[in-house]
Amino acid sequence: MKLALVVEDMPESQEMLQEIAQAAFPGICVHCVADVASALKMLNQFQFDLALVDLALPDGCGTNVVQAMSVRSPQCMIVVATLFDDDDHLFPALRAGAQGYLLKDQAPEHLIDQLRGISEGRPPLSPSVARRLLDHFREVPDAVAEQTTLLTPREREVLMQLARGISIAKIGIELGISRYTVGDHVKNLYRKLKISSRTEAALQAKSMGLLR
Repeated sequence: MKLALVVEDMPESQEMLQEIAQAAFPGICVHCVADVASALKMLNQFQFDLALVDLALPDGCGTNVVQAMSVRSPQCMIVVATLFDDDDHLFPALRAGAQGYLLKDQAPEHLIDQLRGISEGRPPLSPSVARRLLDHFREVPDAVAEQTTLLTPREREVLMQLARGISIAKIGIELGISRYTVGDHVKNLYRKLKISSRTEAALQAKSMGLLR
C-alpha cells in the first residue's frame, strides 16, 4: 500500500480516517478530499491502492466515487467508511464495487484491525453490518415461504405450467378447466406475487421450488 484517498467532508473524521490508514499501512501517503467532484478529479491524476469513502457528501453520494474508482482503478482496495448501517446504503455500495464496509463510529484500533484484515482477505465488514447482511439473506427463504402460502393449490399449478411456457389454452386442457378460468388464476397469482410477465413467473416458480 503506497497511496490512499480519503473522501470525507467532516474535518475530524477526515483526520481520523487518515490516521487509521497510516496506522494500518505504515508509510502510506494519504490524499484527502471533501466531496465527490474532488474525488473524481483525483482519480484522473493518481492510481490509488486504498480508498476510504464516506457516503454522505456535500455534492452527492460516495457510491458514485466507489463506482468510478472500481472501473478506473480495479486494483484499488475500496472501503466505505460511514455511519449508515441500513440496507439502503449497504447494498448499493457493495453493488457499486466496495470491497469493505466499515462503520466509522467504532474504536480506531478496531478500524485499523479491520482495514488490515480486508487486505489479508478477512471478512470486510463491521460486525453489525455483517449481521445485517446475514439477516437479509436469512429473510429470503421466509419471504418465499410467505409467497407460496399466498397462492391456492390451483394457482400454484397454473404458475408451474405458466413458467414452463405452456399456453393458457393448453394449461386449461391439462388441468381440465376453461381457458377463461385459467386467465382468472393468472390474474390472481400475478396480483398476489406482484409480477407482470411470464419471465417473472418463471423466476418466482423456481424460487418457490415448483420447477426442478
